[in-house]
Amino acid sequence: MMESMTGQQGSLFGDGAELGAAGEKGAAAGAPASPRARAAELNRLLKVHAYNYYALDDPQVTDAEFDRWVHELRAIEAAHPELAGEDSYTQRVGGYVSEQFEPVTHAARMYSMDDAMDLAELDEWLARTDEALGSTPERPVAYTCELKIDGLGVALTYRDAQFVRAATRGDGTTGENVTANVLTIKDVPHALAPAGLSKVADGGLGLSVEVRGEVYMPKHSFVRLNEDADAAGRDPFANPRNAAAGSLRQKDPKVTAGRDLETFIYAVADEAPLSVDSQWGFLEWLRDCGFSVNPNAARCTSAAEVHEFCASALAHREDLDYDIDGVVVKVDSFASQAALGFTARAPRWAIAFKFPPEEKRTVLRDIRVQVGRTGVLTPVAEFDPVLVAGSTIARATLHNIDEIRRKNVRVGDTIVVHKAGDVIPEVVGPVLELRPAGAAEFHMPEACPSCGSPVIREEGEVAYRCVSIDCPAQATERLIHWGSRNAMDIDGLGDEIVGRMVEQGLLTDVADYYDKLTEGGLADVSTGRQAVTGDDIVVGPVIAKKVMAQVEESKGRGLSRVLFGLGIRHVGANVAGALAGHFGSMQALMCATDEDIAAVDGVGPKIAASVREFFSIDKNVAVVERLREAGVVLEEERKGPELPQSLAGLTFVLTGTLENYSRADAGARLKALGAKVTGSVSKKTSYVVAGEAAGSKLAKAESLGVPVLDEAALERIIATGEAPRA
Repeated sequence: MMESMTGQQGSLFGDGAELGAAGEKGAAAGAPASPRARAAELNRLLKVHAYNYYALDDPQVTDAEFDRWVHELRAIEAAHPELAGEDSYTQRVGGYVSEQFEPVTHAARMYSMDDAMDLAELDEWLARTDEALGSTPERPVAYTCELKIDGLGVALTYRDAQFVRAATRGDGTTGENVTANVLTIKDVPHALAPAGLSKVADGGLGLSVEVRGEVYMPKHSFVRLNEDADAAGRDPFANPRNAAAGSLRQKDPKVTAGRDLETFIYAVADEAPLSVDSQWGFLEWLRDCGFSVNPNAARCTSAAEVHEFCASALAHREDLDYDIDGVVVKVDSFASQAALGFTARAPRWAIAFKFPPEEKRTVLRDIRVQVGRTGVLTPVAEFDPVLVAGSTIARATLHNIDEIRRKNVRVGDTIVVHKAGDVIPEVVGPVLELRPAGAAEFHMPEACPSCGSPVIREEGEVAYRCVSIDCPAQATERLIHWGSRNAMDIDGLGDEIVGRMVEQGLLTDVADYYDKLTEGGLADVSTGRQAVTGDDIVVGPVIAKKVMAQVEESKGRGLSRVLFGLGIRHVGANVAGALAGHFGSMQALMCATDEDIAAVDGVGPKIAASVREFFSIDKNVAVVERLREAGVVLEEERKGPELPQSLAGLTFVLTGTLENYSRADAGARLKALGAKVTGSVSKKTSYVVAGEAAGSKLAKAESLGVPVLDEAALERIIATGEAPRA
């Protein structure tokens, strides 16, 4: 075990100096000379990014970078105590309390934890604690070591041994009432088990206790959740911690119930009512009561034993079905904990040994360009395979040409790579002193690598795009999108069937649904093989007949559905409806000038340029003509308003994922009542409707003081036609 630790000490437990300048980034670059100015800048950065992390569940920097800023600020304040004011980030617990939930005052404050960033700092803390508690070789101080779970802190309250309430950590003093959601987590006991109550005075009669722990999402559940999100066209969660936090903060407990959350419990607000005198004994009591307690814990009586536990945790972290980001070391005795007490933000009797992100060097062999489902060209780094954080990686996205320029990477460079959030492979940057002579800058191609069509880069955007409708790289996703509910609504066209038809040459573009696909051809599409006989599994005539009937019915959906189904850049369901309602026919739209299109309410020059670009490509026009020849309706019936325009003069912005509506559907319903629905938040915005995983738009609304509504409020507006008073 110690061999494992020692073998990685240079890159994982040390100061990381071997990474050189290429590994240093973030706020530390170009730091101001004045300690006061630097402390002010660090406080600003920490508060902004803590808000992104705790309030929005949308971190913009890695945990390691955030921890480095905290560490730097503490060092400055240690050298200059006058800078450690009450408003410093080092004096706060961390976390925020959302106004979406009822506030809950904790039985006792929920503190943060001081960090040890390497073994030297951990040893300093152990030595200091041993000295304070009078440790001797004959009577050493005992410590309980536990894995640091990367989840969301929660407090569970039991009265008369019955579960009554759950709250998030919040700001440490006040949390959010998430009782209804926690009730859906299967491993949270609704009552304390008799085995635990038997160890409490009077058999636990009248026992009231607040226990604490972490809500987390298992890795396998996180993978499945993001697969479902991708299939539904929703943005994926960045990591399991964000997924757990977003799932626990749902307004509808049914959503939480479907997210497969679990818990580990490890702390108590007040141990006085319990017949235990140590952390080790308390963990055993929790197990007896029926709580989920992490089995990976150890009672240690020396620094060497603590080191061994940390090394083992690091070596086996990838074997776990949940994320950890370190080890928590606690003084075992409750009496000793009480003697040591607390600082303003953390207990003196515990410390978190944080695992640094594992970074490795490798050689960048090529930068290849991939074409995504929306036509975006994405450069991908291909490098010599290297083992990072438990798995071998050989590729990582470089996102766009601006990111390549910023990181200054070139083919042939020795590069530093890691996993962002210990999950996503990322190129940190080059080791410039090892750059080979003649390494040339990378340039994006002028033609699509998949179909050869011209590549465009719209003004003000970083992405290069292929806008050809029959680009093979985009074909499957475009064909799936065409049959989706808000487009042509063709029931039965699942991802697998469409993918198989593309593979087998039955479909290449959306017009093929109407002038190439036949009932017999669809019936013969292979969707797999029998496990026993090896025979093909085909769609079959029954399903094929139903699907082809849906295809025929879709011809009459109208122009707005066709425009949305074509997948034109920036043309969502709302814009498609506006264009169809204004021009009335595909022919009129295709003949319109940029100025004509931009004049449509809710469109503007950017969308107009995208529409004109789409129809400037001969292949796209040819597909539209084939749709016309096949009998697809390319006109829109113009209707006057059928509902009272009670929301006239109000502007709404929709953000996040709604449970009962698509954003397009919700926007259409608001517009039918006279509202204007836009995609950006400003001081002129009347209301922002925030669903699950609402991000920057919600933050901007809060900063501007724009009223924020949840889905329940949206439903009331749609039902009554009346907006709440601002």
